[in-house]
Amino acid sequence: MSRIFAGGCACGAIRYETAAEPIFENHCQCRDCQRRSGTGHGSYLTFARRDEMTITGEARTWRVTSDSGNEKIYAFCPTCGTPVYQTSVAMPDLIAVPAASLDDPGQFNPQVLTYAIGGHAWDTIDPALQAFERMPHG
Repeated sequence: MSRIFAGGCACGAIRYETAAEPIFENHCQCRDCQRRSGTGHGSYLTFARRDEMTITGEARTWRVTSDSGNEKIYAFCPTCGTPVYQTSVAMPDLIAVPAASLDDPGQFNPQVLTYAIGGHAWDTIDPALQAFERMPHG
């Protein structure tokens, strides 16, 4: 029996759902994630196939170029401002959702810490997680 990963924005205008399993679950301490979360890191579940995720409601998007030169696309609710998912131009099939946007945030099982180089002493992450200075490749 597969799990359902479902969630959405704070006001309920945007919802997502998938029965797919995440391929990557991480905390990220890059500056973009810090600014978007309003705290020391972002926490995400990444899924391999955007087309396996049902999204209802109309999100607004904005783009930023990452340090790798790839363009990331952030989607948020235009009503409440909640971040709901992110994609990238270089890997359009992948989609990541913020762990806190899940209906059951307990489904999040972080595997690694990325962009540890940007971490702050006041943002303590589980020291048992493998930490990467930036995004691991391959």
